[in-house]
Amino acid sequence: MRWYLAKLVYQVVSGNGNHAPQFDEQLRLIKADEFEWACEKASILGRLYECDFTNKRDESVKWKFVSVVDVLPMGSLQDGEEIYSTIEEPNDVTDYLNRIKSKSSMLAINK
Repeated sequence: MRWYLAKLVYQVVSGNGNHAPQFDEQLRLIKADEFEWACEKASILGRLYECDFTNKRDESVKWKFVSVVDVLPMGSLQDGEEIYSTIEEPNDVTDYLNRIKSKSSMLAINK
């Protein structure tokens, strides 16, 4: 058995759908004998975690599984080892950097 890192995407629709489009991208650890089974297992997990519920504003919320978009075999799990990387090509660099700084400031580790 070996570990894989799977990226799953859900579409979040709430209320009457009159809101900014929302997608939740999740990274999940999958343990499987082979790559094909890791892909299948990730897809099964994605469907299992679809849900409908009512939020605090009494609006219907639906998490719809879209797809598994990536499955990567994990190397040895060592302190500081890179487990995932993606390249962003934003249209607005200033906006992108401001969003990164805003998220980072919430962690209070980069001050």
